[in-house]
Amino acid sequence: MGPEGGFGLYVHWPFCQAKCPYCDFNSHVVSAVDQGRWADAFEAEIARYGAETGRRVFGSIFFGGGTPSLMQPEVVARVIEAARGQWDFANDIEVTLEANPTSAEAARFEGYRAAGVNRLSMGVQALNDADLKALGRLHSAAEAMEAFAMARELFGRVSFDLIYARQGQDVAAWEAELGRALELAVDHLSLYQLTIEDGTAFGARARAGKLRGLPGEDAADEMWDVTQALTAAAGMAAYEVSNHAGPGAESRHNLIYWRSGDWVGVGPGAHGRLTLDGTRWATETALQPGAWLAAAEAGRGEASREALGGRERLEELLMMGLRLYEGVEWRRAEALGGGDLHPKINGLVDIGMLEAGERLRATPEGRPVLNAVLRKLLA
Repeated sequence: MGPEGGFGLYVHWPFCQAKCPYCDFNSHVVSAVDQGRWADAFEAEIARYGAETGRRVFGSIFFGGGTPSLMQPEVVARVIEAARGQWDFANDIEVTLEANPTSAEAARFEGYRAAGVNRLSMGVQALNDADLKALGRLHSAAEAMEAFAMARELFGRVSFDLIYARQGQDVAAWEAELGRALELAVDHLSLYQLTIEDGTAFGARARAGKLRGLPGEDAADEMWDVTQALTAAAGMAAYEVSNHAGPGAESRHNLIYWRSGDWVGVGPGAHGRLTLDGTRWATETALQPGAWLAAAEAGRGEASREALGGRERLEELLMMGLRLYEGVEWRRAEALGGGDLHPKINGLVDIGMLEAGERLRATPEGRPVLNAVLRKLLA
C-alpha cells in the first residue's frame, strides 16, 4: 500500500528558542547544540534506511520541529545530499523547511536555498503584536512581514500558518485578519483552530480557569465557515481540513501522510512508515534529543518497529485519508477489509456526513465534525 502514496523523508529538529504555551510537539530549549554531531547522526540514519529500502523514487524532504530555522544551512545541505545518495530524486522534488519569522532566522534563508530547500513553511500564527505576545511568539507582526517578503523573493513556494479562535478574537476580527492573509499568501496557507492540549501551558491555565476570552463553540463554528468561504473565493480552497492551496500547490510531503504513503522518519520523536517486502512497518524514535543522538551514533536511532496488520492499516488509511477533500480510494480500503464497514458507511451517508462511490469522502457537513464521524466509523 505504501508506495501508492509516495515516498519521502521527515527530519525532526527538536530545538527551539522558547516553548510556546499552546505547543504539544517534541521541542526542547537548550543553550548550545553541536550541529556537526547532529548532521553526522542524520547522515548515518539516512544511510541505514537507504540500505533497507533500496533505491526508490523519492518525492519530498520535510524539516520539521522544533524550529528547523535554527539549523545551520550546512546541516540542511548535508541531509539533502545524504538523501540524494540513497534515493532517486523526483524531478519536481519538494524540500520544505519550517521557519520562524524572526530576523535572525531570516538571515539564514539564502543559505537554505543554496542548500536545496525550495519551499518554506513559516509559523506566523497571528498578524498583530498583542496576539503574538499572548501566543508566546518571539517575533512581531512587522518582523513576520519582513521575513515573509524575503522568503517570497528566495523560494518558489512559501506557506504560512495562522491560528484562529484565539483569546479575545471575534468572527469579524478573524474575517479581517484572514482577508489580509489571503492578500499576502503565495500559494498555500495552514489555518488551525486553537485547541487547548493537555500537557501544555495553555492546558494548565485553562484548567485553573485563567485562560479567559476564548470564543464559544458557536463563534468558533462561524469562524470555520468564514474560513471555508473566504479561502474558496480567493482560489485557495481547503484540500485538507486545515490546509488551503492554489491548484497544484498542495504540500506534497503532507500528502504522503494523508495518502498513506511511505516515509523515513529521523530525529528525536520522528515516526515513519515503511513498506518492505509487502509488510508495512511503523517506526518510532526516542523522544529525548540526547537519547536519540546516542542511539543514532551507536548505529540504530530507531526505538521501535512494529508490523501493522490489515485492520490497523485500514484505520490509518481512513483516519488520514478522510482529512483530504479528495477522500480515500475505496479499492484501497476494500483490499484491507473495508467491506465490513458498509453498514456504518451507509448510516453516515444517510445522515449526510459521508459520500460513497469510487472514493469515500467526508461531505462539507462531515468535515468540521470529522473526529466524530471517524469515531462512529471505526468504533
